[in-house]
Amino acid sequence: MARISGISVILYDEVQIGEDNFGDPIYQEVPVEVENVLVGEPTSDDIVSSTQLFGKTIQYMLGIPKGDTHDWTNKKVSWTDSYGVTHTVQTFGFPITGIEANIPHQLPWHMKVRCEKYG
Repeated sequence: MARISGISVILYDEVQIGEDNFGDPIYQEVPVEVENVLVGEPTSDDIVSSTQLFGKTIQYMLGIPKGDTHDWTNKKVSWTDSYGVTHTVQTFGFPITGIEANIPHQLPWHMKVRCEKYG
């Protein structure tokens, strides 16, 4: 029996590099590689609810592995598929998080993130 496995994605995290003349923070995007992320298609129910709640059309759902501590809210994410095509998406909304202790240990994912096309 084959196990489901995720792929490596690049999460562009924001790191504060300084402040401008008004004291507002200046951020720079830093690429961080995250392993074992599931990339899937949304259900029709996911598409309808994201359009009604956020006014955005969902393109992908990402399954985030247990133990991940990155902030996935409103971040740019990219990955390369098996055909060599690079996909870049923007996450939106709050991640849907399950309780890690209540998810069977055979399933290494506990969070879902909505994504729309970037650019």
